[in-house]
Amino acid sequence: MHWLQQVDTALFRFLNQTLANPVLDWLMPWASGNDLFGPAVVMLGIGLLWKGGTRGRLFVLTLLLALLVTDPLVVNNLKKLVDRDRPFLVLEQVRCLAGKGGSGSFPSAHAANWFAAAAVALLYYRRSWRFMVPLAGVVALSRVYNGVHFPSDVLAGALIGAGSGFGTVWLMHTTWGTLGRHWFPLWWQQLPSLLLHGAKTPSPARMESLEALRSKQWFRLGCLLIGATLLARLAYIASGTIELSEDEAYYWLWSKEPALSYYSKPPLVAYTIAVGTSVWGDTELGIRFFSPVIAAGIGLLLLRFFSREFSARAGVMLILMLLAVPLLGVGSILMTIDPLSVTFWTAAMLAGWRAIQPRVALKEWMWVGLWMGLGLFSKYVAFLQWLCWAAVFIFMRDSRAHLRRAGPYVAILIQALFLVPVLVWNQQHDWITVTHVSESTQVASQWKPSLRYLNDFFFSELALLNPFWFIAAWGAGLGLWLRPSRDPRQVYFFCMGAPLFLALLLYSLKARILPNWVAPSIVPLLVLTVSFWRPRWAEGSKLVRGWGTAGILFGLVMVLILHNTDLIERITGKPLLPRLDPLRRVRAWETTAQAVGQARETLLQEGKPVFIIGHHYGLTSQLSFYLPESRAALEAGSRLVYCLSTDKPENQFFFWPGYESRTGENALFVVDFSPKNPQPVQPPATLVSAFDSIRDLGMQPILYEGRELRWIQLFECRGLH
Repeated sequence: MHWLQQVDTALFRFLNQTLANPVLDWLMPWASGNDLFGPAVVMLGIGLLWKGGTRGRLFVLTLLLALLVTDPLVVNNLKKLVDRDRPFLVLEQVRCLAGKGGSGSFPSAHAANWFAAAAVALLYYRRSWRFMVPLAGVVALSRVYNGVHFPSDVLAGALIGAGSGFGTVWLMHTTWGTLGRHWFPLWWQQLPSLLLHGAKTPSPARMESLEALRSKQWFRLGCLLIGATLLARLAYIASGTIELSEDEAYYWLWSKEPALSYYSKPPLVAYTIAVGTSVWGDTELGIRFFSPVIAAGIGLLLLRFFSREFSARAGVMLILMLLAVPLLGVGSILMTIDPLSVTFWTAAMLAGWRAIQPRVALKEWMWVGLWMGLGLFSKYVAFLQWLCWAAVFIFMRDSRAHLRRAGPYVAILIQALFLVPVLVWNQQHDWITVTHVSESTQVASQWKPSLRYLNDFFFSELALLNPFWFIAAWGAGLGLWLRPSRDPRQVYFFCMGAPLFLALLLYSLKARILPNWVAPSIVPLLVLTVSFWRPRWAEGSKLVRGWGTAGILFGLVMVLILHNTDLIERITGKPLLPRLDPLRRVRAWETTAQAVGQARETLLQEGKPVFIIGHHYGLTSQLSFYLPESRAALEAGSRLVYCLSTDKPENQFFFWPGYESRTGENALFVVDFSPKNPQPVQPPATLVSAFDSIRDLGMQPILYEGRELRWIQLFECRGLH
């Protein structure tokens, strides 16, 4: 094998140094990555989806699947497994003309992706080999010329990419040939081969049976879409692409301390995480497992409801729209209180539609109370669903008959039962949740209208809800009330979402509203949107169809980027600035914990036990999860990481045992900063008075692939007294 390495190195030096000239010095870095590549690919993809017909759409879909298999699954895992150093790290006098990157060298992702694309293009456009193969070859060679890969890296990448491209097409073609024939017979007759050979005409059948079969096909397609999305999300969580957010780590600590309620939130999120980690362990997958699962549950509920009330095809459109909402995309991955809140708000809404029908059994209202109770057990915003119910009774005259019956009051009683544990815990803790919520929402403060908060709220929601859906939803709401005759279903869904959104919009004139507070209103407003614009879509309106298609494409691209902002660097050749990177909050926490752990090991050499103090709850929670010694201590029933002690409750740590009992021990105090203009701080007076001496160890950056994501400042604290 040594002679292979010698050949590899000799060929690398020939391409990187012997062939060096000014023309290639300009061309090869441009071939590896340039500002025109990303926009050109996006425009080409949109053009093929828009005007490329069946062939173009199949090509784009297959190419996306092939690239998802090639890069994240195969190449990324091989890089971690082989862990080969880049040439500029192991060889001298390497001419490095492109971004060095922080991942392994073997295999080359550029070569793999380009040859995967060339393979897929060859199968759908036979003559494409004339330019796709040479382009892929130039890109592969540029990685060697630029000094960032060995020749064997790009050769392996090319073989992997070509195999992945051909394999993806073969797998899709074989799967469609087997499942399509049985699950989607009408579509399979029209397109028996994904390589576009042998299209057929559907066999004669009665119109009624054809319509029923079409409905079944759309329903099955929706189920497959939901199932595939669930598997993709679980795979993403398990891949380790992102780490925990501060709130997730915080709720994980809650799950280790079961209680009737907690400082700022009801307890259901902690119980849910406890169940997930009991199955998958204290891992990111265990903590987040139920987030994509309940997102899939919402999808199935809505698909089933739409199939019954409207059409299965409209249900599939709704699922696609939900997938193209950035805020919901984030909520389907992170395990916070919002996925639970949205789930139970939606379940109560669907149960409520059955409950307001004439001559219904009392159990329908009992279901409404159960779902609203679980919503209240997840997030206090569930109280505001009664504001939506008030709108239902005001604007839907027929529903008022239920106010003279027991149903709504039974629902209120059932929901109130879920409030009992929260009230008991608060009574035992001086009603701290009431105090915290009133302070965070500024309920007691003087009303001073400000457009600053209103602008922040409006534009953040415009972006996070998808601008296309934002405009379409409020267009549907306005159009609904301008019509002389209104569909009761549309009025109901408007009432189940708009009052919450409008109430928060109005309150933003007084106080800052966090963007995720409107999350429960998204599903009912999108249900309204699909049901309102569905007839125009069916009539073939170019404006409606174009708007919907553009919204799905835009939203899916945004969701994809939010899942991995490194794609921006791969497309443009330039990394996103850390302060602009939304994933900065879920990256490099393990690296942060390692830096803190190393400083602790140094202090341990003095012979005394050393514990850690974080300056806020988020940092404390992250260190508790990502420090192996901390997790071991938690499993043994003790703590290694504490939050800075305060005189009054500021978080849940106030109610847990602090570090006061560790008299005589040393500690490491940790402060973290954003990468934008970090400035060192002095230790707080409460900490100075608690220790014999404190020494500032200075600040150090925490890097992610060569970029500064955050800074930390460490203090050695000796002799707790």
